[in-house]
Amino acid sequence: MTLRLSSPLDMHIHFRDEEMLKLVAPLTAKTFSGALIMPNLVPPITTKEALLSYIKRIKEATKEQADFEAFVTLFFQADYSYEFLEDIKDSIIGIKLYPAGVTTNSETGVSSMDINVLRPTLESMSKLGIPLCVHGETNGFVMDREKEFMPIYESIASAFPDLTIIMEHITTKAAVDLLDKYPNLYATITLQHLIITLDDVAGGMLKPHLFCKPIAKRPEDRDALLHLAISGHPKVMFGSDSAPHPKHKKEACGCAAGVFTAPIALQVLAQIFEDNNALDNLDKFISLNARKIYKFTPIEKTITLIKKDFSVPSSYDGFNQTVVPMFANESIPWSLK
Repeated sequence: MTLRLSSPLDMHIHFRDEEMLKLVAPLTAKTFSGALIMPNLVPPITTKEALLSYIKRIKEATKEQADFEAFVTLFFQADYSYEFLEDIKDSIIGIKLYPAGVTTNSETGVSSMDINVLRPTLESMSKLGIPLCVHGETNGFVMDREKEFMPIYESIASAFPDLTIIMEHITTKAAVDLLDKYPNLYATITLQHLIITLDDVAGGMLKPHLFCKPIAKRPEDRDALLHLAISGHPKVMFGSDSAPHPKHKKEACGCAAGVFTAPIALQVLAQIFEDNNALDNLDKFISLNARKIYKFTPIEKTITLIKKDFSVPSSYDGFNQTVVPMFANESIPWSLK
């Protein structure tokens, strides 16, 4: 069996920087036509100079894949001027809002989610047509953080009806239920949240390579996400949130949050959609919906998958980095041709 995918897109991914960037970026560039890159570096991308420099480093890391485009984002700050955003508008695809301290490298994120505090930047974004991407969690109890954030999504969506708002890596039925309540709300879903629950992470022996933020939730949450993805719903798209960390930082006290799925994402998604008799909707989830939501045309690229077992390596190594992927040392039913 052969499956051809037209210009697949990963609309939420972490490339990191320096040696890690050199290792992981080519893995995504090989199988995707484009990817939306997160700005939470150290320090985060908040200036034009930092933005253009990062774009240059990404292009250098992916130079062997001419049929790949990196879509770069800016790290949200509440006091960006209209003039600044207008100047860099053509260099970014969106701006990523992190509440302070909720995930990796978010310490300098937004400390107050008060609409009046955020208004200067959000008004400018709305006028300029720049989408807002949001890590939607509070600092509350870990299983309730996303659900507690839902009223904040509602307040922003109501106050700025012309602003495109992406609820990133949603993990709960509550987020699924909110999606259609406001016409300017959209969402990304990761690979791991279509498959695992918290029980898979910590129900038996702790599995550090499945630990991420937002943390996997309950079976009913996973099932709601799966139904949404395979249905071809026009407001949801694939965003892997593939988040590489060195092996020694995952298999350690204080385990770093992030699941590395970039090299096997398309193959596993094909199996998920096949298992649910929904292969006809796979292109919507991994490409067509994102094009409409972000209003762009990706580079033409066809990725061919074949129904042949692929043995996932124990790690991906290079540039003095070792990263362990999801399904390491396991066999998956689809392979890249």
